[in-house]
Amino acid sequence: MSALISLSFGGAIGLMFLMLGCALPVYDKYWPLFVLFFYILSPIPYCISRRVVDDTDAASNACKELAVFLTTGIVVSAFGLPIVFARAQVIAWGACALVLTGNVVIFATILGFFVVFGSNDDFSWQQW
Repeated sequence: MSALISLSFGGAIGLMFLMLGCALPVYDKYWPLFVLFFYILSPIPYCISRRVVDDTDAASNACKELAVFLTTGIVVSAFGLPIVFARAQVIAWGACALVLTGNVVIFATILGFFVVFGSNDDFSWQQW
């Protein structure tokens, strides 16, 4: 129960940093909200590969490796987009720093979710 509460708190803190990077009167640009798509897309390849692949095989397989590759590309893109926006002077560098801080917290929360609820026990997200 405490893991679920701490994951919820982490997600709320990460979204707060993202909103501060967009809505503060100094910055007042909402372009960084496009990273929300990356937050939604990042766990999808891993979830699909967990459904398709049997975990009894000890060696790594191509499906899991492709899922890790796609997830890594999505996460790197989420960090790159605010930097490109700041470099092109679409957003301020302070807003970029807030969005990058939010990215770190959100992706740590997503990783924490899969670590806490990723095992094959009675309360697993795979049963949903």
